[in-house]
Amino acid sequence: MALLDGAGLRRIPPIQCLITFEALARLRNVTQTADELCVTPSAVSHRVKQLEQMLGTRLFGRSDFSLTTEGSNYLAQVREGLSALLRLPGAGAAPGRKRLKIAVTPTFARAILIPRLRQFTEAYPEIDLALHVSIPLLDVVAEDADLVVRYGPGHYADMEHVELARDTLTPLASPAFVREHGPFERPDSLEGLTLLRSPLEPWRTWFAAAGLDWAEPSEGSQFNDVGLMCDAAAAGMGVAPVRLKLAAPWLDQGTLVRLFDLAVPSPYAHYLCWHGGAMERWECAAFAQWLQAAMK
Repeated sequence: MALLDGAGLRRIPPIQCLITFEALARLRNVTQTADELCVTPSAVSHRVKQLEQMLGTRLFGRSDFSLTTEGSNYLAQVREGLSALLRLPGAGAAPGRKRLKIAVTPTFARAILIPRLRQFTEAYPEIDLALHVSIPLLDVVAEDADLVVRYGPGHYADMEHVELARDTLTPLASPAFVREHGPFERPDSLEGLTLLRSPLEPWRTWFAAAGLDWAEPSEGSQFNDVGLMCDAAAAGMGVAPVRLKLAAPWLDQGTLVRLFDLAVPSPYAHYLCWHGGAMERWECAAFAQWLQAAMK
């Protein structure tokens, strides 16, 4: 018995409509969807409208391209179908919800990933995320993670990787600390002050750019988490060398302020890493693609 007759085949939406729907649900932007698919924005709108007419329901609810309940349910079916088409015959299927374990550095998670993560969970409601803390520079790793965000030099022979973002570093302190110890008119105004330390944020890079022939501080409070160091600086414990993207929550709240205009490129960057074969799983590829776009 045939699974589909001619009438049934005619009810199947065109593949380009399904691909366009998946891309627009993920990117939530007509122009970006058009760029990804190498079509015009009007073609994107036309394909989605055609799909909605064939289904007899609205897939997107508002101008920000958030999904309706029907759209969210249909998206899961479309992705499972597209994923099945990508699998080799006989490779087997794994229908249903997907679980994705991501190891991520703690301050990157709090300052950068979490504020954006709702965009991913709304675009991919069928993927359950599990976030685990990882500090590879200090050998704190989640070995069974599907994807790993590392902060370091980028030389990872054990894993494939792609650079996510670079950042610039500058000294930060609390407004109260600045009032008590300022003004900070020149870099050498830091002489004699408490300099907070972290193996993740060396002072020497900024010292060299500022023309200071100073050694890396060997005394004072030390932190193996940048977020804790920011909290300590916000509490008035001293001056912290922090990357500006990671420090954004404290800067936006006004609990930390810049002391100087000079900000220098950090010697390290954030990388998304994975073991060979991971990107053959559509949920890994989807998260990697989303994260790279979100970091731009």
